[in-house]
Amino acid sequence: MKIAVGLSGGVDSAVAALLLMKAGHEVTGVTMKLWQEGRYKGGCHDACFGPGEAEDIAAAEALAKKIGIEYRVFDCADEYERIVIDYFRREKASGRTPNPCVVCNPRMKFGLLPEIAARHFAFDRFATGHYARIVQSGGRFAVACAVDSSKDQSYFLWGLSQEQLARAMFPLGELAKSEVRRLAAEAGLPMAEKPDSQDFYSGDCSELLGEADRDGEIVATNGKVLGIHHGYWRYTVGQRKGLGIGGGTPYYVLKVDGKNNRIVVGTREEAVRTEFQVQTSNWMAAEPTEEKIEGLVKIRSNGSPVGPATLENGIVRVPGGIFGVAPGQSAVMYSTSGVILCGGVIQADFAALHQSGDKQ
Repeated sequence: MKIAVGLSGGVDSAVAALLLMKAGHEVTGVTMKLWQEGRYKGGCHDACFGPGEAEDIAAAEALAKKIGIEYRVFDCADEYERIVIDYFRREKASGRTPNPCVVCNPRMKFGLLPEIAARHFAFDRFATGHYARIVQSGGRFAVACAVDSSKDQSYFLWGLSQEQLARAMFPLGELAKSEVRRLAAEAGLPMAEKPDSQDFYSGDCSELLGEADRDGEIVATNGKVLGIHHGYWRYTVGQRKGLGIGGGTPYYVLKVDGKNNRIVVGTREEAVRTEFQVQTSNWMAAEPTEEKIEGLVKIRSNGSPVGPATLENGIVRVPGGIFGVAPGQSAVMYSTSGVILCGGVIQADFAALHQSGDKQ
């Protein structure tokens, strides 16, 4: 079988390519070039988008040469700017919490990249180093949690279409991260101990937004001013660190008011919600329906699915409560066996809409 593998220069995609090659497939490595030198400052630590891209591409090219596969690089910088960076700007400007990976995966990594690659060479399947699995349920394809729950990336993949899933492969879905590093070391791959990318952008997000520091109020739900911040775009619902509020009471961000450059904060108990609105935009194991769906819900990448939860007519209800519901983030419904039923974008936190801290 002819397989195109998305290579990032990291250990996960490297081992995915290695496993497929050892299984006898004809493998070609492909990489998206995203960074435009001189456009942004970026930072010095590893991230998906930053000035370290040239080193990552060199590492991917060296890997391809070492294991004996073809390698192609495609310049997708303009499309990435238009699709992902502009989306990030719009969401931040509105006070919402963007999730760039959720947009990048269906539209860039599993969309544009294989589409461009197909113009240059023929292949049957497209593989990546994601920690997730693909299953079939009722004639539909769906993403399921990886065996290694500590590295599971299924949350970021809820937007993939049935067509994309039908040709996708995740060779690492059944493996633990420790085993992946062991395989890389045994094969003599130089990225065996390379740290994982942790962030979307390696620099200060203000650079992407074109924003300078702008002082605004941090207020309690009763309207009392508790402190000053230097730009609402630096905060997200559920955040505790970086508020700079003393007094002993732990405060958490409840609402980001982009229009008035204001942050509303409260106690952890005030940040717990039992219902919120979701625009469901992709169905996986579940067929599109307005009927009630029961399962578990996950609202952040580093959290765990919470339940019991239901989704009905665009409303997610979690009777036991869930912490830090952030408009703009993804809400992903899972079955109790870890299969994605559907996913969407959080539109509104009902309780936060009526907090007194929103008064003019």
